[in-house]
Amino acid sequence: MNFIQKFFTKTEPLPAGTHHMQATQDEKPYRLHLRLQKDGSGLLILNAATVLQLNPTAAEYAYHFIKGTSPDEAAKQIAARYQVNRKTALTDFNNFADQIQTLISTPDLDPASFLNFERVQPHSTESTLRLDCALTYRLPESTHAKYAPTKRVDRELTTEEWQTILDKAWQAGIPHIIFTGGEPTLREDLPQLIAHAEKNGQVCGLLTDGLKLAEKDYLELLLQTGLDHVMLILQPNEPKSWKAIEIIVPQDLFLTVHLTLNKENVKEAKDILQKIAYLDVQNISLSADDGSLLDEMLELQDTASSLRLTLRWDLPVPYSASNPVSIETVDDAIPTGAGKTWMYVEPDGDVLPAQGEPDKTLGNFLRDSWEVISKN
Repeated sequence: MNFIQKFFTKTEPLPAGTHHMQATQDEKPYRLHLRLQKDGSGLLILNAATVLQLNPTAAEYAYHFIKGTSPDEAAKQIAARYQVNRKTALTDFNNFADQIQTLISTPDLDPASFLNFERVQPHSTESTLRLDCALTYRLPESTHAKYAPTKRVDRELTTEEWQTILDKAWQAGIPHIIFTGGEPTLREDLPQLIAHAEKNGQVCGLLTDGLKLAEKDYLELLLQTGLDHVMLILQPNEPKSWKAIEIIVPQDLFLTVHLTLNKENVKEAKDILQKIAYLDVQNISLSADDGSLLDEMLELQDTASSLRLTLRWDLPVPYSASNPVSIETVDDAIPTGAGKTWMYVEPDGDVLPAQGEPDKTLGNFLRDSWEVISKN
């Protein structure tokens, strides 16, 4: 009777939750985050960028891969849970592991085309994958106040309050944190906050004018605390901005340089891109602060492509270009994915769908639960 009953017993999936691993393959570090859903399915996130939709069986393979379970033990557990042949389970698990390793070692490989995974299209998932944290709206003294909404907030959160927010984000399964502002390097506790996100297991990025990163000791401090990537807001006429790029490029740090096209630099924009490419920068982000520059913007994209610069549209942009002119956002008041795939936290903890949308407050990350914020 018990033998017959087990074939009609509903398979219980692994408990919902977030699991994380950080490792190195071919001397290149990578991170995997697995978010298990209540129905047993999962989202597997590689380096906070590539998102794969997994059915319950594949999600369990991913779970054992991340936990470092031996293939034989993984096959044993999978065979018992899903009543499949252990030899078949072992073959399937090894195939899954090989596919993941191929994806890790081949960044430009499309998993949907080559690995038979269902790749989630950008911004299509309802799961929040990134939190943009504006630590401060303060700016360097030489910067015009219009570039940050200093009147939007009446205080900045303390170090401990930001750490609480990082922990709540991790508990909600948010694997990617980007510190922005204002100018986040004006916060003395930035290294401490990066270290806290790193301890949680979160991928950590920084959006900065880069001037502080021209100090090599400071950059090394951020690297030691766990910084994973930087978007540097280029100031073409500032020597320190170029010096920062020269210092960052040789480091083990993913760098994107952001150029805001405006009427002052539009005539020299192509020369600026050539200089960026000459310094061996691989990734470029573009925006324009004036809708009349759309044609020049499109032409500049072609120039970037000819220089083999990879265009990045999936990272936040400086507050001064919060509604950038680009192919993806020119027709949208709020970029697709705002309030879903990513959210924006102001210096006082208020949560917005995206920067520059103060009339659409979703709650306060310090005071409100994630359940309340995510449903607004």
